[in-house]
Amino acid sequence: MRLSRLCRIVLGMLMVQGLLLAGAGLAQTQAPPQPRSSAASPAKCGPDHAILYKRAVGLLDKAEKKLAAKYTAEAKSLLKEANSLFTILVKECGPDQKTRTLTPQEEQQETVNKKLAADETAQAERLEKSAAEKLKKAEAAQGDLGAKYAREAKAENEQAQVRHLKSGIYSLRNQQMIFRFLAR
Repeated sequence: MRLSRLCRIVLGMLMVQGLLLAGAGLAQTQAPPQPRSSAASPAKCGPDHAILYKRAVGLLDKAEKKLAAKYTAEAKSLLKEANSLFTILVKECGPDQKTRTLTPQEEQQETVNKKLAADETAQAERLEKSAAEKLKKAEAAQGDLGAKYAREAKAENEQAQVRHLKSGIYSLRNQQMIFRFLAR
């Protein structure tokens, strides 16, 4: 009974991590150009979008602080909300953002953030794989050894979740930099 409950918890954590990564990926994708019709004019980025940007940046900062303080669930919630706001900005301010060129320093920072995000994701995936192996060992083992493997699997899954959240933060920092023109 104890292991089956742990299995459900671990699987739930893995599913939530997958959703978070999918959301971070959505924030980075650009909306395809829409054909312009004479009836509807494209929406311009305005003061409302600047408010959304500032709110998203504030949420991202709070999420980073919560993650550093080991409040993983709160950080995850804040990241999810920030991601949804950046997704709105990508959809509605995509044309304005595409015309803006990044400075060499911004391009360099974007490259660094992408590398850091990829590294965190790779480490998280390694931890998840190790945790899955330990969970199998825990199910096969009995007594104290099984419980030990289960604890180690849980700890590695928690570490993997933190790594995925850090990866999401790095990805959203790129969005923050790209839409910085809205703060002016």
